[in-house]
Amino acid sequence: MLQTTTIETAPRGETGPRTIGVKPLNPTIGAEISGVDPSQPIPEQTATELRQAIADHIVIFLRDTPLDFAAHQRLAAVFGEAHIAPSTAAWRVEGFPEITKMHADGTSKYVAGENWHSDMSADPEPPMGSVLYLHTIPTLGGDTVFANMYAAWDALSDTMRAMLDGLTATHDAVKAFGAIVARDMELPCTSHPIARIHPVTGRKALYVNPGYTTKIDGMAEAESDALLRFLYEHIKDPRFQCRFTWSPHATAIWDNRCSQHVAIWDYFPQVRSGFRIQVKGERPA
Repeated sequence: MLQTTTIETAPRGETGPRTIGVKPLNPTIGAEISGVDPSQPIPEQTATELRQAIADHIVIFLRDTPLDFAAHQRLAAVFGEAHIAPSTAAWRVEGFPEITKMHADGTSKYVAGENWHSDMSADPEPPMGSVLYLHTIPTLGGDTVFANMYAAWDALSDTMRAMLDGLTATHDAVKAFGAIVARDMELPCTSHPIARIHPVTGRKALYVNPGYTTKIDGMAEAESDALLRFLYEHIKDPRFQCRFTWSPHATAIWDNRCSQHVAIWDYFPQVRSGFRIQVKGERPA
């Protein structure tokens, strides 16, 4: 059985005992973190350990850590500068353009993230990661499922990887936001590698998703559609996944470069509400 691990050794590049607890959720992806108080300045050693936890587990979770906007900014800053996506303008918090409202209730016709996706993958430089804080959750339901795209890539056959490696796919924000933003709003559309090399780990991750990807470049439409259908089903393999059941004032932090996620909208008409900050990334390579 997996146990909480508070390892009394120094993280890479630091000295002294480890300051956080790390409890893996499953062997493939996800860990719950303890020993972090975002209401206070975060020591550099703790910040280093959090970045290492993301590299090791792809998505990490904090429970019982109420965040005001300043604390949310402080926690996100551990991972880099804020990414402000043009697609989110309608949901930004006044005075805090990097913070996006994430809210659904009985009147909602659209819920953010109810299709598998990597956040804002149509942007030329998609966000490195996301920090999602929920203060209000349903009594039942409203889980988020995360999938490891290293594992998805590695599980493909040698023949399939050889075919996909070097190809690019088009990611279009109109697919995700075209029906819910102003019609005259210009939304990004960008081609990215299907096999994305992570700039920290050097590993390859599958980088197409049904939320944004519209075609494989250089293929006939029928070929592209058939291959994308296969890949979209492939990423749903439960071997790649962890499922997080939220509690009030919990936070999820994930690496968009090597993961996808989906929000389960099974709680209508209850309320699920909070805020998200995204962290700047780089052009996929």
